[in-house]
Amino acid sequence: MNGIWGLVGAAVTVLGVIVTGFFTYRGTRTAAAIQAAPVAKAQEFAVLQATVERVDKENEQLRMRQSRLESIVRAFSWSFDDLRRWSRNPVGDPPDPHPLVDEYNRTGV
Repeated sequence: MNGIWGLVGAAVTVLGVIVTGFFTYRGTRTAAAIQAAPVAKAQEFAVLQATVERVDKENEQLRMRQSRLESIVRAFSWSFDDLRRWSRNPVGDPPDPHPLVDEYNRTGV
């Protein structure tokens, strides 16, 4: 009878090793997934941050160009208005263009 209990004990031990191995495998896999998640999120965040920085730089350049264009249009308007007033009452020399108009006429920028 002693031999049967030995076999039962051995079977329970083998079954325990198999169950322990299964739970260890599941835990290791879950732990790896948990550790990989922050790395993936950090990479996504890095890509998002680089995109935001690029868009900010592009927006800054566009704002500067738009501001420059608005200034030039305003200067052309002032110069045209001065010239129109002079043409209605042409006394003396025609008015000089605004400095931005003069610069634009010289450089094209």
